[in-house]
Amino acid sequence: MTTTRSTPSTPSAPWPLPRVLRDRNAALYLTGVVVCGFGTSALWLVSGVWVKDLTGSDGLAALCMLAMWAPALAGPLLGTLADRTRRKPLLIGANLLLAALLPTLFTVDSPDRLWLLFAVLFVYGAAGVVHDAAESALVASAVPAPLLGDFNGLRMTATEGMKLLAPLAGAGVYAAYGGAGVALLDAVTFVVATGLYACLRVRESRPEQPSGGWREQTAEGARHLWTHPRLRPLVLAGATTMLWAGLNGALIYAVIDGLGHAPAYAGVLYAVQGAGSVAIGLLSGPALRRLGERRFAAYGIALAAVAAGLRAVPSDPVALACSAAIGAGLPCVLIAALTAVQRETPDALLGRTAATANTLVFTPNVIGLAVGAALVELFDVRLLSALLGPAWLMTAVPLLRQRAASASRTATRSPSDANPA
Repeated sequence: MTTTRSTPSTPSAPWPLPRVLRDRNAALYLTGVVVCGFGTSALWLVSGVWVKDLTGSDGLAALCMLAMWAPALAGPLLGTLADRTRRKPLLIGANLLLAALLPTLFTVDSPDRLWLLFAVLFVYGAAGVVHDAAESALVASAVPAPLLGDFNGLRMTATEGMKLLAPLAGAGVYAAYGGAGVALLDAVTFVVATGLYACLRVRESRPEQPSGGWREQTAEGARHLWTHPRLRPLVLAGATTMLWAGLNGALIYAVIDGLGHAPAYAGVLYAVQGAGSVAIGLLSGPALRRLGERRFAAYGIALAAVAAGLRAVPSDPVALACSAAIGAGLPCVLIAALTAVQRETPDALLGRTAATANTLVFTPNVIGLAVGAALVELFDVRLLSALLGPAWLMTAVPLLRQRAASASRTATRSPSDANPA
């Protein structure tokens, strides 16, 4: 598959937002991310509350998140679809599918109709995997290479910002109109995003007929990640970081107990952490240009690791500072890995490679949550935090052991990727 477009000159604005908004495709994409993220974050909160209200069961409410996340395990297979068809129509089709599917939730008004909610959430998750793969691949072609770091950072900012704002709006809509009102709101956001994506100026040729079956095509994405000397360490660091992040997340209520607060204090810590993620998203483009992907990821990992270890100190100011630092440090490796995948992967492989990378990076987070939930019942949280920090810090070491790039290699890379001497 080949994608062609006119390549504008690199904007000269020093800050990420003006740089991105001056590029038409990047601005349209970012707006679509904000719109979709608002609806998704609202439904993410309300689905669990909806089930809880209908059944009174915490376990069934928790299954909502499982239904949405389970398709991510099939990411490499679903991502292959983004390499077998044109990405822009696929992106639009995924949005329209969900816009048409969500109104079926209007009929969910009793426990015996919950199967429909879980089915829709499962399809929602699967369509989201395809959507992310197609978006990552199309962004690499539609957005100028020097803007990828800025765009991916702002995408993180938009996503985290919606996680702070949309759940409150969703809760308000749910209180006034019930779950059906939130489903309608989410459907409308997908329709609006479809219009934005339709305005993208991207010309795609029909993809070449692939050789081999689905299994062989799916394996090509994983093989590319494993054999690429720059992508493999970043993806492995991202996976290990999310494993430790999951374990750290499982300790949050024990940390709150140590501070002497009620469980609702978690909302304060999560809000502060989200603010840290928003801040690093705004700064990631300039940081990537100055540090390069590996050092940017390594410094972020180190910041999050030190903050996780300092949570052993039972102090409110320390806990708030650590939450902000974790929020700022954790996204660095995710932004760096995604940007590297977009730059270093051939267009014909990009859909399945991006989906495979997402699966490899985010699946360990679930494992970390499960392990952390078991450990926090057996050991003191201060001991676990004190051990977690150094263990997490070791994840950054392989990224800092890279050989300095030669002048010729640096010259062949984009300005956002160059690692200054």
